Amino acid sequence: MSMTSSLDNEQATLWNGRSGRAWIEAQALLDGMFQPFEEQLVRAVRPELGQRVLDVGCGTGSTTLALARRLGTKGYCMGVDISAPMLEVARARANREGTFASFQCADAQRHVFDPASFDLIVSRFGVMFFDQPATAFTNLRSAARQGARLRFIAWRSAAENPFMTTAERAAAPLLPKLPPRRQDAPGQFSFADRQRISDILQQSGWVDVDIQSLDVECVLPEHALVGYFTRLGPVGSVLQEVDEVTRGQVIATVRAAFDPYVHGPEVRYTAACWLVNAKRY
Repeated sequence: MSMTSSLDNEQATLWNGRSGRAWIEAQALLDGMFQPFEEQLVRAVRPELGQRVLDVGCGTGSTTLALARRLGTKGYCMGVDISAPMLEVARARANREGTFASFQCADAQRHVFDPASFDLIVSRFGVMFFDQPATAFTNLRSAARQGARLRFIAWRSAAENPFMTTAERAAAPLLPKLPPRRQDAPGQFSFADRQRISDILQQSGWVDVDIQSLDVECVLPEHALVGYFTRLGPVGSVLQEVDEVTRGQVIATVRAAFDPYVHGPEVRYTAACWLVNAKRY
């Protein structure tokens, strides 16, 4: 099996299995926490133009539905994701609220989209998981009409986002099987390097590449903090496999490590991201 096939299968397994289920369980919490980023993407929509919009890595559909609401009946929005369970939730949400949006279960890196069919391509933390990002963005460019725009948000480095690695740093002495983050592999911080993003997009044929730092204060309820770190990320995965004594020790240790971020009933932290824009000529 090639390395590319191995990575493809790894991502599909994660998001159709434990990681997908964890995201679904934490859907409301994550949607609320990441609301400011959703707003950044919705601002790019111009309903009066009747745009066709593609949301890459749409997950449970929050951003796709926000875009669809903004477009109204004048436009069209499709979300694409590799996770079938998450898309089931997205479709149910769309049906429940009566918002018209379609969802495609596919790998956006290789899916054959209708050529030149979208005016705007967006993503909220969904493009860092491609095993061959230049191939992925070339494929997305083929789905974009002439003059179409690309707008996405990705995390900067782990060092600039200490909140995101607090749990694994605190838990590491207690969880020897905790997997290390691989900087060269698809994952949360794979787009940390600004020059790498620029090189990938230019190699893929996108022009007018603009990459701006975006620092946003995110908030979640303090009562939801333990559920957050015991479900998501490397610690959340490993905790499913340990005994109850170890689990209790890890939870107590990790919860104490988050104390600097706790302000009464809220947990607050700064998310250090990139806001990336480009264009297809």
